[in-house]
Amino acid sequence: MASTSSLAFSCKTSYDVFLSFRGIETRHNFTSHLHAALCRKNITTFIDDILERGEGISPALMKAIEESKISVVIFSENYASSRWCLDELVKIIDCQKEMGRKILPIFYHVDPRDVRKQTGKFGEAFGEVKEKFKHSLDIVEKWSTALTEVANLSGWDSSSYRNESELIDKVVKHIMKKLYPVSFSACDDLVGIDAHLNEILSFLCIEMADVRFIGIWGIGGIGKTTIAEALFGQISDEFDACYFLNNVRESTEKHGLLHLRQNLFSKLVGDEHLSIQTPRVLPTIVLDILRRKKVFIVLDDVNDSKQLEALAGDHGWFGSGSRVIITSRDKQVLSSVDKIYEVKGLDCSDAFQLLSMKAFKQKDPSMEYIELSKSVQAYCKDVPLALEVLGSHLCNKTPEEWEIELNKLKRYPDSDIMEVLEIRD
Repeated sequence: MASTSSLAFSCKTSYDVFLSFRGIETRHNFTSHLHAALCRKNITTFIDDILERGEGISPALMKAIEESKISVVIFSENYASSRWCLDELVKIIDCQKEMGRKILPIFYHVDPRDVRKQTGKFGEAFGEVKEKFKHSLDIVEKWSTALTEVANLSGWDSSSYRNESELIDKVVKHIMKKLYPVSFSACDDLVGIDAHLNEILSFLCIEMADVRFIGIWGIGGIGKTTIAEALFGQISDEFDACYFLNNVRESTEKHGLLHLRQNLFSKLVGDEHLSIQTPRVLPTIVLDILRRKKVFIVLDDVNDSKQLEALAGDHGWFGSGSRVIITSRDKQVLSSVDKIYEVKGLDCSDAFQLLSMKAFKQKDPSMEYIELSKSVQAYCKDVPLALEVLGSHLCNKTPEEWEIELNKLKRYPDSDIMEVLEIRD
């Protein structure tokens, strides 16, 4: 038999995940449920639908392994009785070593130690294949080595979970984080945001089962909404239901608080026909559903405690582990929350970098712009939105034009920027 690594490796990726499993054992139960959960998260997943297999692994299947970012190996009791599965495993190991592909093992009703050492019932199943190939010891050795190597990797033991749905949820969330790691510092608009996120995450303690309300407070333009958006993107998959209600102050003025309330709770309970007629009291059925859910809500730019009261009520509205984040310019509005995080201006180096990214599309300006950039930074008082507005306005202008604009601003301050710089109590 030709080595499973004999084909030239493909550098492209066509799939996020490749599922390796023993069909007759898990195809119609655990594997099908895992596959469906991955698809619901729009994770492109390769699953082999061929029920009748030939003697060796097909070139098409090897190509699919090569072109998958992650291989999930579902070790079941008779996994090692299949030559096909063992060939897949060797190919998966090859791709890890040669291409840096990731491998995630799941030990489905088997002891990881039995897979690692080929003992117990798992070892008995492998013994059947070893007997058939007793004259091809090099192939058997490759299979044994592959089993040991993959079993030594960090994975999931099904015996550690109360039910399969919990295990699948953990696997899918882990894969999501592997595929889409959160890193904000490299983004132009999010310079210096990591420190904010780390501090707020320490307030949230999302691993705890209590319900927490966290306030994000600061002047207009300081970055409260940006921080909340980044946080929402980072942790929303940890919850049963999520909603980001943007610009509460303006939306209330335009549409009324009852309209916002209706939208928020219809999304959280999953009923687009939900009717809420009162500004404070929720229907019993809505409360019953909410109290069974771990929800994550962001209420952005709240300027009146009545808004908070109508949209988030109190801790008793929501299920165990729920989190509510409220951003506001008014600290008094946040008087009922558990903790308040104050957003301050960027530090000097981050402010300089943000201005440069907006004005020059790079982290540092050229020599003739350095002093001018420092003057603009001082004018903007390290407020992110002001730096973005003025940096974008000055983009592609000459040093002489920068000086003209700065002189204008000193004599006739720009109303938009001054509004951003206005400090609110």
